[in-house]
Amino acid sequence: MTDAAPRPRRRQKQPREDVMAAAMQTIAERGLSELTIAGLGRQVGMSSGHVLYYFGSKDELLLQTLEWSEEQLGHERRKALARREAPRERLEAVIDLYLPDGRRDPRWTLWSEVWNRTSAVEEVLLRQLELELVWHRDLVALLAEGISRGDFRPVDPERFTVRLRALLDGFGVPLVVGLPGTDRDDVLAHIKEFLDEALLPRA
Repeated sequence: MTDAAPRPRRRQKQPREDVMAAAMQTIAERGLSELTIAGLGRQVGMSSGHVLYYFGSKDELLLQTLEWSEEQLGHERRKALARREAPRERLEAVIDLYLPDGRRDPRWTLWSEVWNRTSAVEEVLLRQLELELVWHRDLVALLAEGISRGDFRPVDPERFTVRLRALLDGFGVPLVVGLPGTDRDDVLAHIKEFLDEALLPRA
Protein backbone atom coordinates (compact mmCIF):
# COMPACT_ATOMS: atom_id res chain seq x y z
CA MET A 1 0.00 0.00 0.00
CA THR A 2 1.51 3.32 -1.06
CA ASP A 3 1.60 6.33 1.19
CA ALA A 4 -1.01 8.98 0.51
CA ALA A 5 0.24 12.00 -1.36
CA PRO A 6 1.06 14.84 1.00
CA ARG A 7 -1.57 17.54 1.15
CA PRO A 8 -0.49 20.91 -0.17
CA ARG A 9 0.38 23.28 2.59
CA ARG A 10 -1.97 26.13 3.20
CA ARG A 11 -0.44 29.56 3.32
CA GLN A 12 0.30 30.35 6.92
CA LYS A 13 -1.55 33.32 8.31
CA GLN A 14 0.76 36.27 8.57
CA PRO A 15 0.12 38.13 11.86
CA ARG A 16 1.98 41.16 10.53
CA GLU A 17 -0.41 41.38 7.55
CA ASP A 18 -3.40 40.99 9.86
CA VAL A 19 -2.25 44.01 11.85
CA MET A 20 -1.63 46.11 8.74
CA ALA A 21 -5.02 45.20 7.27
CA ALA A 22 -6.66 46.13 10.59
CA ALA A 23 -4.79 49.45 10.56
CA MET A 24 -6.10 50.30 7.09
CA GLN A 25 -9.62 49.31 8.11
CA THR A 26 -9.46 51.53 11.20
CA ILE A 27 -8.21 54.50 9.20
CA ALA A 28 -10.94 54.03 6.59
CA GLU A 29 -13.78 53.61 9.09
CA ARG A 30 -12.82 55.82 12.04
CA GLY A 31 -9.88 57.97 11.00
CA LEU A 32 -6.23 58.06 11.93
CA SER A 33 -6.86 59.58 15.37
CA GLU A 34 -8.55 56.35 16.44
CA LEU A 35 -5.59 54.19 15.43
CA THR A 36 -3.81 52.91 18.54
CA ILE A 37 -1.52 49.97 19.20
CA ALA A 38 -3.88 48.68 21.89
CA GLY A 39 -6.88 48.98 19.61
CA LEU A 40 -5.14 47.14 16.79
CA GLY A 41 -4.13 44.41 19.22
CA ARG A 42 -7.75 43.92 20.25
CA GLN A 43 -8.87 43.74 16.62
CA VAL A 44 -6.45 40.95 15.76
CA GLY A 45 -6.35 39.16 19.11
CA MET A 46 -2.88 40.27 20.22
CA SER A 47 -1.47 42.19 23.13
CA SER A 48 0.07 45.61 22.57
CA GLY A 49 3.45 44.06 23.29
CA HIS A 50 2.89 41.42 20.63
CA VAL A 51 2.06 44.10 18.04
CA LEU A 52 5.19 46.02 18.98
CA TYR A 53 7.20 42.82 18.70
CA TYR A 54 6.44 42.78 14.97
CA PHE A 55 6.90 46.49 14.30
CA GLY A 56 8.96 48.01 17.10
CA SER A 57 7.11 51.35 17.14
CA LYS A 58 3.98 53.01 15.88
CA ASP A 59 6.01 54.98 13.32
CA GLU A 60 7.39 51.74 11.86
CA LEU A 61 3.92 50.19 11.90
CA LEU A 62 2.57 53.11 9.88
CA LEU A 63 5.44 52.98 7.39
CA GLN A 64 5.20 49.22 6.89
CA THR A 65 1.43 49.52 6.49
CA LEU A 66 1.98 52.17 3.83
CA GLU A 67 4.49 49.92 2.03
CA TRP A 68 2.04 47.01 2.23
CA SER A 69 -0.82 49.18 0.96
CA GLU A 70 1.26 50.40 -1.98
CA GLU A 71 2.21 46.81 -2.79
CA GLN A 72 -1.48 45.86 -2.97
CA LEU A 73 -2.23 48.86 -5.17
CA GLY A 74 0.78 47.98 -7.30
CA HIS A 75 -0.98 44.79 -8.39
CA GLU A 76 -3.87 46.90 -9.70
CA ARG A 77 -1.50 49.33 -11.42
CA ARG A 78 0.34 46.52 -13.19
CA LYS A 79 -2.97 45.08 -14.40
CA ALA A 80 -3.95 48.50 -15.76
CA LEU A 81 -0.62 48.86 -17.53
CA ALA A 82 -0.93 45.39 -19.08
CA ARG A 83 -4.32 46.02 -20.66
CA ARG A 84 -4.68 45.73 -24.44
CA GLU A 85 -5.56 49.39 -24.76
CA ALA A 86 -3.97 52.49 -26.21
CA PRO A 87 -1.44 54.26 -23.96
CA ARG A 88 -3.86 57.15 -23.32
CA GLU A 89 -6.53 54.83 -21.90
CA ARG A 90 -3.96 53.07 -19.73
CA LEU A 91 -2.58 56.42 -18.57
CA GLU A 92 -6.04 57.50 -17.45
CA ALA A 93 -6.52 54.17 -15.64
CA VAL A 94 -3.25 54.65 -13.73
CA ILE A 95 -4.21 58.22 -12.84
CA ASP A 96 -7.55 56.95 -11.51
CA LEU A 97 -5.65 54.57 -9.23
CA TYR A 98 -3.21 57.29 -8.14
CA LEU A 99 -5.84 59.76 -6.95
CA PRO A 100 -7.64 59.31 -3.61
CA ASP A 101 -11.12 57.83 -3.77
CA GLY A 102 -12.41 60.74 -1.74
CA ARG A 103 -12.45 62.19 1.76
CA ARG A 104 -10.31 60.26 4.26
CA ASP A 105 -9.02 57.81 1.66
CA PRO A 106 -6.97 55.52 3.96
CA ARG A 107 -3.91 55.28 1.71
CA TRP A 108 -3.59 59.04 1.26
CA THR A 109 -4.34 59.63 4.95
CA LEU A 110 -1.56 57.22 5.82
CA TRP A 111 0.83 58.94 3.40
CA SER A 112 0.23 62.32 5.04
CA GLU A 113 0.80 60.93 8.53
CA VAL A 114 4.01 59.15 7.54
CA TRP A 115 5.31 62.37 5.96
CA ASN A 116 4.55 64.30 9.15
CA ARG A 117 6.07 61.79 11.54
CA THR A 118 9.22 60.72 9.73
CA SER A 119 10.42 63.75 7.76
CA ALA A 120 13.72 64.00 9.69
CA VAL A 121 14.85 60.38 9.26
CA GLU A 122 16.85 59.89 6.07
CA GLU A 123 16.52 56.09 5.96
CA VAL A 124 12.74 56.39 6.23
CA LEU A 125 12.65 59.11 3.58
CA LEU A 126 14.52 56.81 1.21
CA ARG A 127 11.91 54.09 1.77
CA GLN A 128 9.18 56.59 0.99
CA LEU A 129 11.06 57.75 -2.09
CA GLU A 130 11.18 54.21 -3.45
CA LEU A 131 7.40 53.99 -3.17
CA GLU A 132 7.12 57.22 -5.16
CA LEU A 133 9.63 56.10 -7.78
CA VAL A 134 7.67 52.95 -8.62
CA TRP A 135 4.82 55.16 -9.85
CA HIS A 136 7.26 57.52 -11.53
CA ARG A 137 9.05 54.81 -13.51
CA ASP A 138 5.79 53.25 -14.71
CA LEU A 139 4.46 56.61 -15.88
CA VAL A 140 7.71 57.45 -17.68
CA ALA A 141 7.64 54.10 -19.50
CA LEU A 142 4.00 54.53 -20.48
CA LEU A 143 4.60 58.03 -21.82
CA ALA A 144 7.63 56.84 -23.78
CA GLU A 145 5.51 54.08 -25.33
CA GLY A 146 2.81 56.55 -26.34
CA ILE A 147 5.38 58.89 -27.89
CA SER A 148 7.02 56.07 -29.85
CA ARG A 149 3.63 55.04 -31.26
CA GLY A 150 2.77 58.60 -32.23
CA ASP A 151 -0.16 58.73 -29.79
CA PHE A 152 1.49 61.45 -27.70
CA ARG A 153 3.34 64.61 -28.60
CA PRO A 154 7.15 64.16 -28.31
CA VAL A 155 7.58 65.54 -24.78
CA ASP A 156 10.37 64.63 -22.38
CA PRO A 157 8.78 61.68 -20.48
CA GLU A 158 10.88 62.24 -17.36
CA ARG A 159 10.13 65.93 -16.99
CA PHE A 160 6.48 65.49 -17.95
CA THR A 161 6.05 62.80 -15.29
CA VAL A 162 7.50 65.09 -12.61
CA ARG A 163 4.93 67.75 -13.52
CA LEU A 164 2.08 65.27 -13.87
CA ARG A 165 2.71 63.80 -10.42
CA ALA A 166 2.86 67.29 -8.92
CA LEU A 167 -0.50 68.03 -10.57
CA LEU A 168 -2.03 64.81 -9.23
CA ASP A 169 -0.69 65.46 -5.73
CA GLY A 170 -2.07 69.00 -5.85
CA PHE A 171 -5.52 67.76 -6.82
CA GLY A 172 -5.34 64.81 -4.41
CA VAL A 173 -4.89 66.81 -1.21
CA PRO A 174 -8.22 68.72 -1.39
CA LEU A 175 -9.97 65.46 -2.29
CA VAL A 176 -8.66 63.52 0.70
CA VAL A 177 -9.26 66.47 3.04
CA GLY A 178 -12.82 66.74 1.75
CA LEU A 179 -12.56 70.44 0.93
CA PRO A 180 -16.08 71.72 0.15
CA GLY A 181 -16.66 72.10 -3.56
CA THR A 182 -14.02 69.51 -4.49
CA ASP A 183 -15.44 66.73 -6.64
CA ARG A 184 -13.49 63.74 -7.95
CA ASP A 185 -15.24 63.73 -11.31
CA ASP A 186 -14.41 67.42 -11.76
CA VAL A 187 -10.77 66.68 -10.89
CA LEU A 188 -10.62 63.90 -13.47
CA ALA A 189 -12.14 66.24 -16.06
CA HIS A 190 -9.46 68.87 -15.32
CA ILE A 191 -6.72 66.26 -15.68
CA LYS A 192 -8.20 64.96 -18.95
CA GLU A 193 -8.24 68.52 -20.32
CA PHE A 194 -4.60 68.97 -19.27
CA LEU A 195 -3.58 65.72 -20.97
CA ASP A 196 -5.40 66.74 -24.15
CA GLU A 197 -3.60 70.08 -24.23
CA ALA A 198 -0.19 68.68 -23.33
CA LEU A 199 -0.07 65.34 -25.12
CA LEU A 200 -2.33 65.27 -28.16
CA PRO A 201 -0.24 65.47 -31.33
CA ARG A 202 -0.51 68.82 -33.09
CA ALA A 203 -2.40 68.72 -36.37
